[in-house]
Amino acid sequence: MPNVGFAIIAAGLGSRLKAENVTQPKPMVCLGGEPMIGRLIGIMRGAGADSVSVIVNTGNIRTAEYLKSNDFGLTTNLLVEDTPGSMHSLYRLYRMLESRQQTPNRLIVTTVDTVFRPSEFCRYVDAARLSDAHAFMGVTPFIDDEKPLYVGVAHDNSITGFYDDRHGCSYVSAGVYGLTRKALSVLEQTVAAGETRMRAYQRAILSAGLTATAFNLGKVVDVDHIRDIETAKSILE
Repeated sequence: MPNVGFAIIAAGLGSRLKAENVTQPKPMVCLGGEPMIGRLIGIMRGAGADSVSVIVNTGNIRTAEYLKSNDFGLTTNLLVEDTPGSMHSLYRLYRMLESRQQTPNRLIVTTVDTVFRPSEFCRYVDAARLSDAHAFMGVTPFIDDEKPLYVGVAHDNSITGFYDDRHGCSYVSAGVYGLTRKALSVLEQTVAAGETRMRAYQRAILSAGLTATAFNLGKVVDVDHIRDIETAKSILE
């Protein structure tokens, strides 16, 4: 069983970009001349991935065909399914890996629109491999999201809480999750309880008495609007 596995959530509708007349699916929006999803797979490969599991929605034929027709130098496990949100997308990826008996000791997951420096992600993966925490969460001090999830972080980098308001926090969630099998089992319970949001799952991890550690990924941006594309380019430069 692999020590670390990698997955990408790319099943969103990208409705805010569509409203701003962006015609291509969000995963296919280019940064540095390369679709975001291809760039992200390349970063994961550079961090040691030999396979990446990806979920896209049934209406995103263009992204699915792109993943099927390109050789990224690793195996891509594609799941095409509609889900009500990113938490359920993660759950479907987890169930797919479980059914194939491929669930790693730690699954590192990102949303496709999360943009960070490749060097910072490699540092994160190296630290995740050594961490004993059930959840090894990427955080950022750069707060530019419309509804960020604030993360309480103690002096030893342990996570003390996830909040909808500032609550005195210096960090927000960066959309990068490093989850052990025990943490993923909480995901199943959270879905069964009728929750729909990823932040409900993160809170459930703490409520279950599991340990969570924060890792500062530096400046990170979610590409939800056209203006975010320019911010993402500035991060990479």
